[in-house]
Amino acid sequence: MQDLASELKAVLAVDPTANALEHDEIWYSWGDLARGIETIDALLTQAGVGKDGRVGVLIRNRPGHLAAILAVLATERCLVTLNPLLPKDKLLRDIAGLDLPVLLGEPADLDVPEIAGAIAAAGSAVIAVPANLGAIQFAAGREKPTGGSIRATEPGVAVEMLTSGTTGTPKRIPLTRRSFDKSFSGALFYERDRVPGEAAKLRPDTVLLNAPLTHIGGVYTALTALIAGRKGCLQEKFRVTDWHKAIVRHRPRVTAVVPTGLRMILEADIPPEDLSSLKAIRTGTAPLDPEIADEFLRRYDLPILQTYGATEFAGSIAGWTLRDFRTLWAQKRGSAGRLHADVDARAINPETGEILPLGQEGVLELRAPQMGNDEWHRTTDRVTIDEDGFLFVHGRSDNAINRGGFKIHPDDVVAALEKHAAVREAVVVGIPDKRLGEVPVAAIMLRAGAQQPSAEEMTAHAKANLLPYQVPVAFRFVDDVPRTPSLKPSLPELRKMFSEVVTA
Repeated sequence: MQDLASELKAVLAVDPTANALEHDEIWYSWGDLARGIETIDALLTQAGVGKDGRVGVLIRNRPGHLAAILAVLATERCLVTLNPLLPKDKLLRDIAGLDLPVLLGEPADLDVPEIAGAIAAAGSAVIAVPANLGAIQFAAGREKPTGGSIRATEPGVAVEMLTSGTTGTPKRIPLTRRSFDKSFSGALFYERDRVPGEAAKLRPDTVLLNAPLTHIGGVYTALTALIAGRKGCLQEKFRVTDWHKAIVRHRPRVTAVVPTGLRMILEADIPPEDLSSLKAIRTGTAPLDPEIADEFLRRYDLPILQTYGATEFAGSIAGWTLRDFRTLWAQKRGSAGRLHADVDARAINPETGEILPLGQEGVLELRAPQMGNDEWHRTTDRVTIDEDGFLFVHGRSDNAINRGGFKIHPDDVVAALEKHAAVREAVVVGIPDKRLGEVPVAAIMLRAGAQQPSAEEMTAHAKANLLPYQVPVAFRFVDDVPRTPSLKPSLPELRKMFSEVVTA
């Protein structure tokens, strides 16, 4: 397989006048994207950031930001993703701690006084990239990095991305260009009309892009579509009404929707004729309730093809093909799909390290070329693997909460809640939710003499210190929580305390 940078450059040059990307029903051509990439490349070079140079991008799902991602990857620099939707104090710490030589973003984000101050203190050069691919230029007086602790390069690394926590506490990890190339080779497994090594060409279909570009799944979907020469319909986020209109407008054959979105589609009761162009829907990021897949089959005769992957894997390592689904779904119902041909997987006893027989539940370990070495990598997922290489995921071996595909680590929520002046101790657990899979709830123990805050006050406090999906849906004020003999909170007993909370 050609390397990722070469493939991007080749497809951008096929027909610069052809439509490439739609956003808010406005089309941008391949030439528009190419010119944006060329401008960003020139400015990065002028700033002294060359091959392997680290480039921070404040990413939103907008054309300018996608062009910035393409610019960095197509020129073999290192993309460092930043999320402007983070609580402000976390974003400022991210900016301060990354030691970036240059940072790109749209003017509305760069002009926020606290963000501008953090960037200035870090000494990063600054390039303003308008959302609509307008005038891309240096911020005044910020043409060169000036920070004394700048970490300029990361050789061989394509992306430094914050994980969603699938295999442990969220952390920023380097994904090598080799891993990305291997991962895109694996993506050909799901592309019936692509073959390795074929010349770049444009295809007539349009791919809906609504997964966040700050996450590996969003970047992966966008790059896979564009490298294949497909047009993209870029949406800020998944909204079922916008998704429905885009499906009718573009008539795609395949699209991707997270499990939470699949429930929303069923609840919207979209007429079957509006989805008649679709041959399948891909899904990932969270476990798929097989009843959802069954209902799509019953209502629309539409297969739901699950994939399994993580940031650490540079994409997916298992998944369903259309052929497998049509022939094996009844037999393998509930599986996350078949392991890729070049992936080795095993279930192990986490206490002893014993390799378990096929069909026996254990913690998943993986070995694959896209992971960059021949070592086994342990996840935190409890799985079984059958004799045909199908992977069944039964849950997590840690206490992470999976809220509609977003991984929440209770310790992060606890730390935020315990910043409240009245809170002595907080304990956070996940409880089942029909739409999102799980949602967080919190038990609160107050400081001596403190006045009990209202649930509304605690919600407001949480929103000020956490990402929206991390905010608990319910609070319970208690003198103490159920505890184990070692005085640790008993999470199963705590969940029972919240059993009456309605989360349907």
